[in-house]
Amino acid sequence: MRKSIKCICNIFVLFCVASLSAQTLSTEQRVEELLKQMTLEEKIGQLNQYTGDRLQTGPRAISIDKKAEIRAGNVGSMLNVIGASTIRMMQEEAMKSRLKIPLLFALDVIHGYRVTFPIPLAESASWDLDAIEKAARIAGKEAAAAGQHWTFAPMVDVTRDPRWGRVMEGAGEDTYLGSLIAAARVKGFQGEGGIDGVMACAKHFAAYGAAQAGRDYHTTDVSNRTLWETYLPPFKAAVDAGVKTFMTGFNDLNGIPATGNQYLLREILRNKWNFQGAVVSDWGAIGEMIAHGFCTDGAEAAQKALKAGCDIDMESRCYISNLKKLVEKGIVSQAEIDNAVRRVLTLKFKLGLFEDPFRFCHEEREKAVLNHPEHHAFAKEMAEKSIVLLKNEQSILPLKKQKKIALIGPLVKSKTDMKGFWAIDWDDNELVSLYEGLIKRVPNGTSISYAKGCDINSNDTSGFSEAIELAKESDIVIMAVGESFDMSGEAKSRSDISLPGVQEKLIKAVKTTGKPVVVLIMAGRPLVFEWTATHADAILYTWWLGSEAGNAIASVLYGDYNPSGKLTMTFPRSVGQIPIHYNMKNTGRPAPDQDNISYGSAYLDIPNSPRYAFGYGLSYTDFTYSDLKLSTRNLKQGDNVEVTCTITNTGKYAGEEIVQLYLRDISASVTRPVKELKGFKKIMLQPGESTQVSFNIGMQELTFYGVDMRPIVEPGEFKLMIGSSSDNILLETTFNLLKL
Repeated sequence: MRKSIKCICNIFVLFCVASLSAQTLSTEQRVEELLKQMTLEEKIGQLNQYTGDRLQTGPRAISIDKKAEIRAGNVGSMLNVIGASTIRMMQEEAMKSRLKIPLLFALDVIHGYRVTFPIPLAESASWDLDAIEKAARIAGKEAAAAGQHWTFAPMVDVTRDPRWGRVMEGAGEDTYLGSLIAAARVKGFQGEGGIDGVMACAKHFAAYGAAQAGRDYHTTDVSNRTLWETYLPPFKAAVDAGVKTFMTGFNDLNGIPATGNQYLLREILRNKWNFQGAVVSDWGAIGEMIAHGFCTDGAEAAQKALKAGCDIDMESRCYISNLKKLVEKGIVSQAEIDNAVRRVLTLKFKLGLFEDPFRFCHEEREKAVLNHPEHHAFAKEMAEKSIVLLKNEQSILPLKKQKKIALIGPLVKSKTDMKGFWAIDWDDNELVSLYEGLIKRVPNGTSISYAKGCDINSNDTSGFSEAIELAKESDIVIMAVGESFDMSGEAKSRSDISLPGVQEKLIKAVKTTGKPVVVLIMAGRPLVFEWTATHADAILYTWWLGSEAGNAIASVLYGDYNPSGKLTMTFPRSVGQIPIHYNMKNTGRPAPDQDNISYGSAYLDIPNSPRYAFGYGLSYTDFTYSDLKLSTRNLKQGDNVEVTCTITNTGKYAGEEIVQLYLRDISASVTRPVKELKGFKKIMLQPGESTQVSFNIGMQELTFYGVDMRPIVEPGEFKLMIGSSSDNILLETTFNLLKL
């Protein structure tokens, strides 16, 4: 009887706290009041995350009665629960628990919820930070309208090995650009707060993108210098942008798995960066520390992860199974548990879930927000901005008045592949294929014929003859080739990143007809296609562009939109060049050119240069760069130098140009890259129009980590380069930073 009375009193106290404290207590005080009411089991439950049953984004989870677990207070958050009504149903189960602590609902909303945007790597090729932020804003708004509180995005890993399938989720190889895009995506997803955004999650902390051999989940071997100069800055940018959560990586870092790495999670994230939000493991990553050889069993894994600073256990079930015993044995303290729980509860209070656990899950709002025409219109615009023109011999594009167009290739009519690996599984009929987009766009009097030619990834050439005959009867051939949606993404590493199957053979066969051939490459990563790069008349890299893919491609093919995208990852000539990126070190024996490689750092069989460099991308118009000026060539410590140049559109189409500024520190106390992106401007010019572009270079752009790994600015000579890509420098000069 006394126990029942005590229980009733506790519930009454909690009711009073929930109903009155929003006006009388701070969030911190409300968290402390709730902590006092919680048993150890209920606290551990807040650190336990289960997956829903509809989606599977990791290894198969052990089946349990999750509703019963929620009612028992053993669950703090869930992922992979879809739809406002389903989320409401699960939240109702949480309201049956003793303390009625609401659940958090999370989902991998990577590049769109209902309306799918281009994959993140494609979006990064736009170099349009406002557009990238807006795409994330729409994705967050739709996800929130469907009941979600939290997205496991953005992935801010710097990625330099296209064999790694997860390059599709990131912003490419450059730390500077990646940091700006990380901040834009965080701001976009989270919005202005309230119910129009979701909490963002910076992942995967840290250096997951350095997986050896490009093999997902593999080990990394990253020096402290490379960690701080290359891999950490985008995460710091996410913190500065106000990101609410972090996710640990699957990888180990110099022998310590990221999920149990105190240097990463405590010394850097908590202490140096003062991050106050919650940290969640990736799927099963706590338990996987056993396979790493870092822990002997689940209890040790739970101990090391919690002590390192990982607050939430996603689906390894190590916390729920072991933390209570670890506390009872004195191996883990109540204070350590409480600190993790505080961070989880703080998120829930700040989302307003204690005032209204169902504030995000109203079916009327879900219907009103999802699939809105304005979202589709912007998805098309974002897709147009993401397309990169790689080749355009004799200005074959934009299409003119060709009467007969042959559409050939395994991706011409594809819808599923347009959405990419990480898209939510909606009806494919909501996506626009290339075929549908062109049918709607071609002018009157133009006929379109179609032949598949081959499958995406098979050796069957039986469809070649039909494709060849169709090409012979046409004025121009447009070929759609590339990867299927499940060939790039998590656990989708490839040792051979050439065009799959016999697709390049199909291109060769069609090219023998003598008809002009435009190749569209649809993929989630940079591919190797040397023959096509040399022999095709025009090439557009169209990635996986999402819901409006076909409409966007048709718009670019006909010049309704002049392509402006620039690559954010280097495209190699051969897999043997990997890793290859624009900002490598010079070495002591750089090869001056391919004809003079004796005892230089070079290959015997191919050039050192990539097929397409970082920052590369053509336009239907032409731009000239001129009149480079510096406000001073002798920069004093603490001052800035203003750099200006003039860009002129000398072609016949209006177009956008991405003007890129690179620096090289000629001589320093530690070796520096041959060039580093330090600024860019995206400008629109009409034919014949000129504009002056300006940049400011200050101490921040000249700072690097010195011998002692502390930020330093050293006096000396700097080379300044401005161009249309990292390998097409059109203006250059030098300036000096003077000694104090």
